[in-house]
Amino acid sequence: MLAGHYATALIAHQKYPSGTLLFFLLVSQFQDLLWLIFHYLGLEPTSPENALDVTISNIAVDMVYSHDLLPQALWAGIAYLIGRFIFRSNVIGLLALALVMGHFILDFFSGFPHHVFGEDTHQVGLGLYESNAYLAVLIEAVLVIAALWYYFAQETAAGIRRSLRNRMVIIGAFVYAILFMAMTATLSLRDRFGIPEFDPGFNTSIPTLAITYLGLIWILYRAVSQKD
Repeated sequence: MLAGHYATALIAHQKYPSGTLLFFLLVSQFQDLLWLIFHYLGLEPTSPENALDVTISNIAVDMVYSHDLLPQALWAGIAYLIGRFIFRSNVIGLLALALVMGHFILDFFSGFPHHVFGEDTHQVGLGLYESNAYLAVLIEAVLVIAALWYYFAQETAAGIRRSLRNRMVIIGAFVYAILFMAMTATLSLRDRFGIPEFDPGFNTSIPTLAITYLGLIWILYRAVSQKD
């Protein structure tokens, strides 16, 4: 799941606005950001290497350290400690822990197949990215729609007013993420648009994912913070 995790960060910040939105956004994608780092450390090598050949259903990676159940318990604890001691708030620490565990729960329904710890252990999750990528995207889209409706409804009830442009930027970030996933669910950008084969000479998939994750974090941080 991609966009759905960011939606949980917005709600967490709404419930505890004195906390830092940027922190919540980063923590909501904690496991995925670790995955990108672990790829370069050689712990979770990911293919295809060319971003134009990637689809949701053909990404090959064993996310044993970033996403398997036992390591995620460790990441949740670390997120709690960061929130608790850096921000000196037990509430922020608990919200960070909840966001990390929420990431795991959302991935259970819409994500890659994960395990207890390693491919030889019991699978934890439906693994819809491999078995039915379009259903996974649909589940995420429904979640995002529900979360954004709740988020904006709570703001309205609290008397918070956002400009139409500001709302469209926030919604647009989520729409982009969902549409991008739908477009690359089972058909790569190369196949969809008839892009000729060429060798860029380096792995472009992980940098593209990193730009996507961090770009969405930045856009949402700016838009949610500004309100106009």
